[in-house]
Amino acid sequence: MLYQVVDILFPIFAIVLVGFILGRWLKPDLAVTNRINMDVFCPALVFSSLVAMPLNTNQLPLLSAALVAVLLPGLLMIPLSKLFGLSFRTWAPPNMFRNSGNLAIPLFTYTFGESALAPAILLFVVSTVLHASVGLAILSRGNPIKQLLKMPVFLASVLAMTLNLAHISVWQPLMDATSLLGQAAVPIMLIALGRQMCNIQIKGIKVGLYGTLLSIFTGSVALFIIYWLIPLPTLQLQMIVLFTLLPPAVMNYMFAERFNIEPDKVASMVLISNLFTVLTLPLILTVALHLG
Repeated sequence: MLYQVVDILFPIFAIVLVGFILGRWLKPDLAVTNRINMDVFCPALVFSSLVAMPLNTNQLPLLSAALVAVLLPGLLMIPLSKLFGLSFRTWAPPNMFRNSGNLAIPLFTYTFGESALAPAILLFVVSTVLHASVGLAILSRGNPIKQLLKMPVFLASVLAMTLNLAHISVWQPLMDATSLLGQAAVPIMLIALGRQMCNIQIKGIKVGLYGTLLSIFTGSVALFIIYWLIPLPTLQLQMIVLFTLLPPAVMNYMFAERFNIEPDKVASMVLISNLFTVLTLPLILTVALHLG
């Protein structure tokens, strides 16, 4: 099990390390690159994932569970932020939007087989769409609707869902081009994260550890509510156990950097939480597999 987790996590950490080395060596300014990623590559990734997603009523329980898994931690962060004196805009998104793409999808398919691929993509899509709507509403200043309509990620989500639900086929060469563009999104996110790690100090490690514990707590509460209220097939329940306890997604840092919402702290939470998956994922996987 540990070797499997290492196999999944190693490419992620290797690319982050490349970004860190580049940051130390060349000290590049990635502001323009990050902007291109958020406005071109990430929308392409979302569009190519959403437009071909099979959607039917059999997926409603899993869809409901995904909504609870994402939104409930955000609601929990309202009183927790006040209790511990934290900035809600900084701390809520990493607890809501977890690594449901480049970590979760290979994890689900390696653990449960190809039958887990379709529900894994659905979980990723739900998280991505909510991140492009609710997440941006949390981070943006002023009118959130106006901000949303300016965000290519959100527009790509709406367009893809519209085409999907209307059963309108997209020209295959266009799909291939969009998919190719989307493949650049995750590596650039990880390199940018590694570059940001050059700025982390000792206090950043403390923030990361605190964020990891908080993320596990809010995810555990969401998992308990889902287990109690939403009947799921065994496979989907096993996947939800992992989904609710995944570390924060790298895109949290990208959005924090875009809106200047304490990106150093968010980067610390993302990296430290993902590092700790080497210890936490074998335990979480053991729990999930025992439900089978």
